Amino acid sequence: MQKGFHHVAFACRDPEATRHFYEDLLGFALTHTELEGDDKARMKHLFFDVGDGSSMAFFYLEGPGFPSAYPTDISTGMGLPVWVNHVAFKADADRKQQVLATLSDAGIEPLMAVDHDWCQSLYYLDPNGIMVEFCEDTPGIVPDRAKALALLTA
Repeated sequence: MQKGFHHVAFACRDPEATRHFYEDLLGFALTHTELEGDDKARMKHLFFDVGDGSSMAFFYLEGPGFPSAYPTDISTGMGLPVWVNHVAFKADADRKQQVLATLSDAGIEPLMAVDHDWCQSLYYLDPNGIMVEFCEDTPGIVPDRAKALALLTA
């Protein structure tokens, strides 16, 4: 039995800006695009390989039957803090440094850098207002089901 994500999908405002961010800046190759509809209304579905066999996908909607403007910022668009809904990519120290340098060269600075004790993370906003985290385990989550259940009901 296979486990894990096949893909996670979000809405995007601008397919090319989304492609540039994920492919050119982060190195996640665009591997598949679906186009449905006609010249009046259409849907584009973009898939980016995140490096472990899973994908991050985006929908772009345009034309009658779709809203002319729709929120893509999945946290702030719902009135929540930006950090609530986000995507966290596994990263080692070298990957975090590479992302920091590449995005800084593109004029994109981290929203924050946080040492969570069990991991160290860099956080960015993508062109859609979605927070993207690069998470380095230091040492990572140590499973403790009893404590997790106790805190869940605290």
